[in-house]
Amino acid sequence: MLQQIRDRTTGLIAGFIVALIAIPFAFFGIDSFRSDGGDPVVAKVGGQKIYESQFKRSFDQRYQQLVSLMGESFRADMLDQNRLRKSVLDEMTRETMLKQFTAKEGYQVDDATVFTALSSDPAFQSDGKFDPETYRSVLARAGYTAERYEQQLRDTLEVNQMRDAVVETAFVTDAQLDQALSLDNEERTVQYALFETARYRDRVNVTQDEIQKRYDDTRESYQAPERIKLAYLELSPSSVPETSAPGDDVLKVLYDAEKDSRFKTREERKASHILMTFGADKDAAHKKIEEIAKQLADGADFATLAKQSSEDPGSKASGGDLGWVSRGQMVDAFEKALFSLDAGQVSAPVETEFGWHLIRLDEVKPSITRSFDDPEVKKELTELFVNRERQQRFQEMSEKLEQLAFENTASLDPVAEALGLKVQTTDWFTRDGGSGVAANEAVKTAAFSTEVLQDGENSKPLPLGDNRMVVIRKAEYDPPRQKSLEEVADLVRDQLINERARSMAAQDAEEVINAVNAGTAFQEIVSAKNGELRNPGAIRRDDKQVESLIVTEVFKMPRPAEGKSRYAQTTLGDGSHAVIALNAVSTAATPVTSEARETRSRRLRDVVAGGEFASYLDVIKSTVGVELTGKLGPAQPTQAP
Repeated sequence: MLQQIRDRTTGLIAGFIVALIAIPFAFFGIDSFRSDGGDPVVAKVGGQKIYESQFKRSFDQRYQQLVSLMGESFRADMLDQNRLRKSVLDEMTRETMLKQFTAKEGYQVDDATVFTALSSDPAFQSDGKFDPETYRSVLARAGYTAERYEQQLRDTLEVNQMRDAVVETAFVTDAQLDQALSLDNEERTVQYALFETARYRDRVNVTQDEIQKRYDDTRESYQAPERIKLAYLELSPSSVPETSAPGDDVLKVLYDAEKDSRFKTREERKASHILMTFGADKDAAHKKIEEIAKQLADGADFATLAKQSSEDPGSKASGGDLGWVSRGQMVDAFEKALFSLDAGQVSAPVETEFGWHLIRLDEVKPSITRSFDDPEVKKELTELFVNRERQQRFQEMSEKLEQLAFENTASLDPVAEALGLKVQTTDWFTRDGGSGVAANEAVKTAAFSTEVLQDGENSKPLPLGDNRMVVIRKAEYDPPRQKSLEEVADLVRDQLINERARSMAAQDAEEVINAVNAGTAFQEIVSAKNGELRNPGAIRRDDKQVESLIVTEVFKMPRPAEGKSRYAQTTLGDGSHAVIALNAVSTAATPVTSEARETRSRRLRDVVAGGEFASYLDVIKSTVGVELTGKLGPAQPTQAP
């Protein structure tokens, strides 16, 4: 069935296919575990190796997704590249591990299940129904073949079988639910003193000698990384000179070649059916469909019988209505029967891999061919000709760009002159990249390659995506260097002031804790230390008015004795300190509806299921065996030039 879908699909659209095929087997396909001998192994999963080249492709994919997502606001220094690299490698090893485990354990998904999954996805639908042309078009735009996508979807479904076997068995007892609801309704009455770092900065004096000493002690922290500025040529379809409009004689030749595929609508047939699946007894299913056929022959209403008896969940409620169908959308036996019927006629029982069908032809839309003289047809033909000419010229210019860049290694000017392009220049950027073309992983790699950086040659054409490519060469280069004290003096001074301000805030907070534990009134000591006293009163775990770090600490504190208070100290994100006084704990008498109770039960069950599946993943990891070789080089630290 899936092969038949592949054979008959062509089309349009491209929506969120990147997200669709990114989970969970998006980084590298089933057949991608191959490498040349010189490619280092970065991980071993069972008997399978993941190579550095595969990791780099996966990392580049994830990196470019982030660049595209953030657009012009993207900055390379916003990313923790070491963390991103670890995330990508973890995802690759997990995907490989799960694929091996599900295969070994015998999880399998048949063609019908795969088809049901892909046909129900909105990305592949037109007017709410699966459209084979849309299916192929979406995959083509994403660079996928139908075979590759279907295999990855099959892998995903098999993993989901395994996951569901664990997750769907998770449960929550009434006692656990009651405890969770009680904790949800718990209120804690607090007040806290805030010692903000900013209030101490003016009390800190830093001498020039202290700045000098800190600089001398940590000078390796003040390094300017190497940086480069590139000259480059960019070739894109917009670089191609405009093509003049063709005459009618050229358009007529093109029309004759494209008429059947582009300007001729296919015959469509509006169909309904009644399906009886084989189940455990194919002969019994055949007898049932024969009985229904006899009822129809005796004058029974087709839609009524479909609602009563059909076992197709997608069409049963609508009386078996399948909508408009053209050739190539159904399996062969179904299609052959449908296109042999006259309007209003019902077929004899038809056998397919899905079961027994009774098919009724409701209406026919004949094929229509649009005339060459139609102005809209000529407009489409002109656009088609111009686009093809532009693509052809772009291909020719691409080949010439590669040849000229190779022949003129010392300059981009002859290449630019021959192709009518403009030499452009990037801003300075480091190995972590920059903006514009410098954000592209291939450009970053080539910029710091031996050929470009040391030999001063042009790069080969580098793809940017969307039919864009660049050739780069070094324009300027600054090697790594030690920043002088003069450059970083203000930064060092600010670091020293912040450190001492945080220390002073911490000391005052600690003295408040010591004082209240010794019997001094909380308000009294806070006032003496010039802290800012805040009284939020009773708060819950989901409180949005109090800073989250304080709320977290409040609900970690032990209950105070009746009439007593508990005290704790916590550090906030900016280095400020807070001293918390927990005065009382109570549970609000909030009535819980059955609907709210059911909602909380589902949420708690999801937490339990997630924990159980995480534990199961650990078991799978130890069973399959996952080893990181440590041969993946660290990302360069991001520093400002």
